[in-house]
Amino acid sequence: MKVTQAEIVISAVKPEQYPNDALPHFALAGRSNVGKSSFINKMLNRKSLARTSSKPGKTQTLNFFIVNEMLYFVDVPGYGFAKVSKKDREAWGKMIETYLTTSENLRAVIQIIDLRHKPTVDDKLMYDFCKHYDIPVIIIATKADKIPKGKWEKHLKVVKETLEVDPNDVVITFSSETGKGKDEAWGVIRQFM
Repeated sequence: MKVTQAEIVISAVKPEQYPNDALPHFALAGRSNVGKSSFINKMLNRKSLARTSSKPGKTQTLNFFIVNEMLYFVDVPGYGFAKVSKKDREAWGKMIETYLTTSENLRAVIQIIDLRHKPTVDDKLMYDFCKHYDIPVIIIATKADKIPKGKWEKHLKVVKETLEVDPNDVVITFSSETGKGKDEAWGVIRQFM
């Protein structure tokens, strides 16, 4: 898909703040520092629309990015090791859960996994959560440029086995550096629209 327009329209914390048009939503989930912002920027042909940070836990709201007036990417707070209070983490958890279970426009969760490492317990919990609520999942195994091409299959096997990936769910090898997997990701997103 050729992206000609992309901008952040709102940072929401409550359902009444979500955009109220009928465009499809694709939520981006992943642990803190996994490369969600880099994925968004690569997919939308922007350098810094989504802010990347070396400090995990920067995203604290649901950030809605409108793309070509056709769909939304919804960046949700990263899970995992963000240095925030337990109370804040619980509030984020509730906010994310409310969005994922009540949004009528949500078409799929794009779960970002670091291809270099075995998925974490949090990754598995997120995947299982989506499966429990019958939310389709598109798995993006990012940072592929950081490992030799000959080892991709071995790493993908670890991702699939650890998450116990449903055979109907797509796993895409991706690199925000090289653009590997970008066209494939857009192809899958299109199928859910």
